Amino acid sequence: MTVAAAAPVLGDLYPFEPHFRDHGGIRQHYVDEGEPDAPPLLMLHGNPTWSFCWRRLIKAFRGGNRVVAPDHVGCGLSDKPQDYDYTLTQHIENLERLVLELDLRRITLVLHDWGGAIGMGFARRHPERIARLFLLNTAAFLSKDIPLRISICRVPVFGALAVRGLNGFARAATRMAVTHPLPPEVKRGYLLPYDSYANRIATLRFVQDIPLSPEHPSFPELEAIDRSLADFRDHPAAIAWGMRDWCFTPAFLEEWQRRLTAKALVIEDASHYVFEDAPDEVEEVLHAFLKQNPVP
Repeated sequence: MTVAAAAPVLGDLYPFEPHFRDHGGIRQHYVDEGEPDAPPLLMLHGNPTWSFCWRRLIKAFRGGNRVVAPDHVGCGLSDKPQDYDYTLTQHIENLERLVLELDLRRITLVLHDWGGAIGMGFARRHPERIARLFLLNTAAFLSKDIPLRISICRVPVFGALAVRGLNGFARAATRMAVTHPLPPEVKRGYLLPYDSYANRIATLRFVQDIPLSPEHPSFPELEAIDRSLADFRDHPAAIAWGMRDWCFTPAFLEEWQRRLTAKALVIEDASHYVFEDAPDEVEEVLHAFLKQNPVP
């Protein structure tokens, strides 16, 4: 999916100028809105979303901040190479190159889903660049909890057929990750980049990359991130959590509150896509958090 092809479909929902960074011939797309010298908000999506999920927050906060929202390689408007190392370490390294090239400092990490592990993986490497944390239904620590409906997507052959062949993961998420039905144009926006078997490769690879045991290749990286969370206990942090999330359940929220000193906005009737189910509440709590915890 190219920017030129996406723009007419997305229209005013996603009216942002495209930017790209080259990773050895592979282009990573990112949104970069607001004043270049303003405190940056670095918004990191998960699977199977893309920077489209941040569209409201980008519009709401670009007036007083610099808002950067990348699409992980394989996602959104980034390239989707078929022979690629779609691992947690690789995604962190891509983010690291982008942030260092843009020289982002005093960063507020805004993290959802896999964005939690990727963002905190970067934070572990560059703690001096991180000022604040804002978390939405995410994780960055070891866990053996995996819902059955995700576990079956890891089954060889069946997983590829369901996730890549039938687009079962991304399509199902537009229904199962919300409590309030998405408008047709928003549902179309989420699915737009994942319009073919080839373009759904990262959707499957993210599912396969969940490290549930020490034998998994990504386990050491997540274990190191897990240990590093203690270094951020005193960072200003806030949480907005959809309590009807069947994947990142309230138990994950409790674990974050054990790890960090963070106030949480608990949204009882919101699910995993908390920014869709409760956009006004998320925007309001982020506004208040930034105002109460200013950075120089």
